[in-house]
Amino acid sequence: MSARPILLAAGGTGGHLFPAAALAQELARRGYTVELATDIRAEKYGVEFPARAIHRIPSATLTSRNPFAVGMTFSRLGIGYFGALRLLKRIEPRAVIGFGGYPTLPPIIAASTLKIPTAIHEQNAVMGRANRLLSRFVDKIALSFKPTKLLRADAEAKARVTGTPVRDAVLAYRDVAYMPPDASGRLLLLVFGGSQGAHFFSQAMPPALQLLPKEMRQRVTVVQQAREEDLDQLREAYKKAGIAVHLAPFFRDLPERIAKSHLVIARAGASTVAELMAIGRPCLLVPLPHALDNDQLENATRLEQGGGGWCIRQKELTDQRLAQELERLFASPELLAKAAGKAKAMAETDAVRKLADLAEELARAKE
Repeated sequence: MSARPILLAAGGTGGHLFPAAALAQELARRGYTVELATDIRAEKYGVEFPARAIHRIPSATLTSRNPFAVGMTFSRLGIGYFGALRLLKRIEPRAVIGFGGYPTLPPIIAASTLKIPTAIHEQNAVMGRANRLLSRFVDKIALSFKPTKLLRADAEAKARVTGTPVRDAVLAYRDVAYMPPDASGRLLLLVFGGSQGAHFFSQAMPPALQLLPKEMRQRVTVVQQAREEDLDQLREAYKKAGIAVHLAPFFRDLPERIAKSHLVIARAGASTVAELMAIGRPCLLVPLPHALDNDQLENATRLEQGGGGWCIRQKELTDQRLAQELERLFASPELLAKAAGKAKAMAETDAVRKLADLAEELARAKE
């Protein structure tokens, strides 16, 4: 196999990097060399990314309509574009595949300029803004949901549904059966919210859990992701509530923790939903309320409609409502087990093969 790589481009968050990592693992099994283009945020996630090299491309996200801020964003993206051009000319990738986020703009547009085959993958049930822009330029589009909202009509001909690929570390727990809680045993509750969602759960969980009946509260063990600056206060809140807890700002063994849990409370990012389905665990999803285009609400709604979990909007999730939901679910192990089975049945476990097939088509396009 030629040493010319397939270049993956992804925004520097787990939601973009994890499906990219899953594809990188599959391409490596097929004999391809993989490299990654991302931004500086990937330091938290990308240390173990399965790539020959990781390239940091200057980028920026459009977060304000202020003319000065818009100008600075596009200036930064322009710098990234010329940096990406230099990178592509040096490594001569066989294809470039983007996984969303504004850091994918410079590599994909530069590849299009150089006539290098390109594709994007959309993880959400709503087409992201960067991907909507890039859909004009790329050769192929991979989708996780059908239909995908806001997909351009003129882009549908080059789109196909692959699903969202999940990493080997997740698929390793695919065959671990769900064990519902028994009448007197521990109740294992996993809580995580991603880079934008952990603070809300740090505020919401202790007072809600304190409202549970004493017998149930004494059985609960919480494993929770929380921001570094929230850890001390959160630990003290759980101590006052008399609830056993394990806290950390990031769990590198998150798939194992998902597999061991009786119930998961989480945001509804695409990778989170895909991993919950792949492992098959019941979940209570609280979509990020200010997510662009309500993509998390769409993701959570699709899972709820399939019976794999429950979706509650953040504005509706009072302490009393959350406590009521937890008491109802923990008191109904058969309900949890049914949701676990439904979630697992919804998983697209062949997604990584389908996406790798698409990548190979692109890599061979000029041969």
